This record gives sequence, structure tokens and C-alpha cells, in this order.
Amino acid sequence: MDPQPRPNASAEEVRSAYADPKLANVLYHDWEAGTYDEKWSISYDERCIDYAVGRFRAVAGNSDWPYEHALELGSGTGFFLLNLMQGGVIAKGSVTDLSPGMVQVALRNARQLGLDVDGRVADAETIPYADNTFDLVVGHAVLHHIPDVPAAMREVLRVLRPGGRFVFAGEPTRIGDRYARRLGQLTWWLTTNVTRLPGLTGWRRPQAELDSSSRAAALEAVVDLHTFDPAELERTARAAGAVDVRAVTEELAAALFGWPVRTFEAAVPRERLGLGWARFAYRSWQGLTWLDENLLRPVLPREIFYNVLVTGVKPAQQ
Repeated sequence: MDPQPRPNASAEEVRSAYADPKLANVLYHDWEAGTYDEKWSISYDERCIDYAVGRFRAVAGNSDWPYEHALELGSGTGFFLLNLMQGGVIAKGSVTDLSPGMVQVALRNARQLGLDVDGRVADAETIPYADNTFDLVVGHAVLHHIPDVPAAMREVLRVLRPGGRFVFAGEPTRIGDRYARRLGQLTWWLTTNVTRLPGLTGWRRPQAELDSSSRAAALEAVVDLHTFDPAELERTARAAGAVDVRAVTEELAAALFGWPVRTFEAAVPRERLGLGWARFAYRSWQGLTWLDENLLRPVLPREIFYNVLVTGVKPAQQ
């Protein structure tokens, strides 16, 4: 039987987590599971379906759709798999995550959407499925949480059927992570201090919520284990046995805009930000993404963009 979520970890457990990245991942993501979709503006409608399918297409193209059975590794609330299923990329899905809370939310989301999905609490370094089980393995913002990425990549190749593909998206590059974190820290400091001023206190979240966010951010620094160079990530995939490996990067202008926006949203009361703000943020991100894809990516080094996506295939004969 899978373990139960622990959304209210004790102070002793949290202290222990600073020396144990896997425990930190469980506690942090169990803590965040119930509000994770809201925090990151995750939805299961046209907006996020287009985003998920767009990320998949950007690195893997349109071949072999739909994949009959796919696994999402480190699924979180199921964002990537469920939206790819709705977009026609995948017929049947399985989710795994180290966090029991995240698996519960992912399965609940799948039921509400009427999608054929099962799930397991599982370590990415020891995936609890037999060899040659899946046609596709996907993940979004998961590799940077895994202590031993080469071991996880070998496991991905093991559970894929010959000719099966993996697609990982949303992983931070080394350069991108540096500027994103600094922008986030600066935005948090400015927002939480400016909203102390007279006349602006209504824009300040209650101190208990800010303290909770700060504690979450402290654990987040423990669970974020890696940043990636695209070429090194390609070499890791090839060393695991993959062929047709390809890494692409995206989001430079969009990341320089998006990280301050997301941090600002976390620091102010949600009710202060209405539909107009949401439209402004999303349309601005769309426009900057177009700029990145059409004007910046063709001429700038791929290493300076924020996100790296990687795909590869298990050889047909092994």
C-alpha cells in the first residue's frame, strides 16, 4: 500500500529534511499538493492544454501520436500528462511521484476530467514497473529534483518499450536559474517591504501566510538539486542508452517577465488580482514567448534561455 501524505510535517521532520533531499521533496510537495495548481496557475483547459502540447511538439515533433500508454515521472498534480491526454498525445496514463499528496491530487484531477489514469507513489531512481511497459515517459520540472539523474534516466529507458520515447520539459538551465532566482528574490523583497507603507497595507498578505511562504521557499531550496547544461543533459541521456537525443531551450524574455510576476502574485492577497491582471500576465507571457521563439532563439546561444527540454528514444533492438 502506498504511504499516506504528510501535509503537516513536524519541526523535527523539517529539520531532518535539510540533510535528506528525498524527505525534503516528500514534505515540501505534500505540503504544497492541495494548493499547487493555484500557486502555479495550473489548469486543465485550453490554455494549459496548448502549453503542454506545445512543449511536447517543440522537442519531439508530431510523430507517433497518440501514444497508447504513457508514464509521467514526478507527476506532481498531473499537469503535463493530463493536459497531453486532453490534447490527443496520449491515450492511457500512469502517474508516479515521491509525494503521496501529489499522487492523490493527480488521480483526483484525472477522475474529474474523466481520464484513464492510475498512479503509484514511487522513486524515480527505482520505477515500480516492469521492463518494456510504456510507449512514452514524460516529465515536467522533475529531473532537477532527482538526486541521481543518470540512474533515473536508465530506469526510464528500462520501462520504455523498444522504440518508445521520453520527453522531459521545464528543467532550469544553469544560467537561467541564476537570473530567475535573483529576480524572484528582489521582487519578494520589494513587494513585502513596499506593502508595509501606509496606504498599501491592504496589498500585503497576512504575516502568517508570508511566514508560511518563506518556510516553503526554504525547503524549496533543498529540493531543487540541479541545474542543467543542454549538452550535458544530452550526454546523460545517451549514456543511459538513448538514441535520437535532442535538447532545446526556451524562455528568455518570457522568464525575465514571468518570474517577477509569479513572485509578486505569491506576495499579495489573491483577491487583489482580478481577471484583468490574469489576462495581462498571460497575454504578455504569450507575446514574449513569441519573441523568444521567433527572434531570440535563432540567434542566441541555447545555454542562456531558462528552460531546457530533452527527448530521446529507446533503441528498437536491445
